[in-house]
Amino acid sequence: MSCSLVVEKDVSIPLRDGGTVVADVFRPAAAGTFPVIMTLGPYPKDIHFRDWNPVAWEQLPERGPYMHWETVNPEWWVPLGYVVIRCDTRGTGKSPGAPRLLSRAEAEDFSDAIEWAGTQEWSSGKVAVMGISYFAMNAWRVAALQPPHLAAIVAWEGAVDLYRDAGRHGGIYSAGFFRAWGSHVRSHQRDGGAADPAPVPPELYGELYAFLNPNLGDVRVPVLSAGNWGGAGLHLRGNVEGYLAVGSPQKYLQLHVGNHVDPFYSLEGRLVQLRFLEQFLRGVDSGITREPPIRLAIRQDAERYRWRYENEWPLARTEWTEWHLEAATGSLATTRPAATSSVTYEADPAASQTHATFVTAAFEHDTEITGPVKLRLWVSSSSDDADVFVIVRKLGRDGRDVRFPGPMPGGSPIAVAYGWLRASHRKLDESRSTPWRPFHTHDELQKLQTGETVRLEIEVWPTSVVLERGERLVLEVGAKDDPQSFFQHDDPCDRARTGTNTIHTGSAFDSYLLLPVIPG
Repeated sequence: MSCSLVVEKDVSIPLRDGGTVVADVFRPAAAGTFPVIMTLGPYPKDIHFRDWNPVAWEQLPERGPYMHWETVNPEWWVPLGYVVIRCDTRGTGKSPGAPRLLSRAEAEDFSDAIEWAGTQEWSSGKVAVMGISYFAMNAWRVAALQPPHLAAIVAWEGAVDLYRDAGRHGGIYSAGFFRAWGSHVRSHQRDGGAADPAPVPPELYGELYAFLNPNLGDVRVPVLSAGNWGGAGLHLRGNVEGYLAVGSPQKYLQLHVGNHVDPFYSLEGRLVQLRFLEQFLRGVDSGITREPPIRLAIRQDAERYRWRYENEWPLARTEWTEWHLEAATGSLATTRPAATSSVTYEADPAASQTHATFVTAAFEHDTEITGPVKLRLWVSSSSDDADVFVIVRKLGRDGRDVRFPGPMPGGSPIAVAYGWLRASHRKLDESRSTPWRPFHTHDELQKLQTGETVRLEIEVWPTSVVLERGERLVLEVGAKDDPQSFFQHDDPCDRARTGTNTIHTGSAFDSYLLLPVIPG
């Protein structure tokens, strides 16, 4: 314990059903009442950041004896007059019971814990939930329950929809991430721990997901939603969709660059968080309410980007531009080809020819693409289904692939944008789809018939990139992931991986990539 920091270990917080969660409380030693920053999740509070992820720790912008994976550093926040509370969710760390991860029941536990924190003698009565990934996903859920002492949430790189944002991209199981995550969580549990935190999600959306996912319209507190352009696969779509759908009149969106953890712990990131919390937990006029609500990092390459404020999403001045595919030449152009043509690739990801490539001419002037992306694709298959993987790349003037920071600290760089769709999941929810962002129901399978050509509307996750004069854009459509992407869809029991798939272009087959071009 330092002269400015009181540490209370293993505090039992009572819950409505008679259970408890166990927490550590870090608070100022001075007398008075203070706002609270709180998290609840399955990463045991007693495991130091360096032991949870040594690779990320080595390059982390912060240090300290109380650092913990994806939660705030008490040694920075407590001296600023905040209480920091970390709770082990049921069945993990030191909290007894059975785990109920990312469920309404867990959100109810969290709501009870927030109410406990809001009524302690050292509390100002205002509680914020702020953390990365799992902790952000819990922030959406607990905010939708509207606990009275919750004053704001900072959902930093956290999915909202467990199906579309995380478990099944376009209906295809995101096996690589969930295998790695489940194994890592299990290996760090104590006293029995969680049995299996990452079961294979059902293929169809169904009532389970409808119950587990939060009703974002019920989120009324101020929201700072921070996503990562490099987080395509888990830490991007949900932050955009969450920002758009929450019921709060005070909501802010930031889309940044960098790996999954550094932006949160950077001084720049902490100051963004501090301005938001000072405004809505203390009533300090930080100026945030007089700024445009959206802050975007406009990317050029792995190192170069610039910040820009915007008023809406998508940007009102967007010039929606159709770049038409032509199979005969492998080209992308703004004019639709008159003649029909087709290109075929193998559906087995282990085969030699697993994708088709389409390339633009060199851009004649710098062109910015920022916003949602959609691919309309006419396809047929020799099988009764097809898993379609979409990769958008940037080619430099030298012809080399221009890459951007990916989610993993020390991991591989990634492409401009990614999208996925299983053909049998092509059914759209027309009420929730827009011309630039298709929304699939995932509630029934529409299998392909032999010789049938069907139209797919494929959601490509949002992106921002500047194509400089002389550079090109590349579209890859195929049967497998970018090998450098952390989010692999490679479960052999899940994948549609037999036969051949054919892309049809030209004339009535208006296959095109819809790009959000931002005028200079």
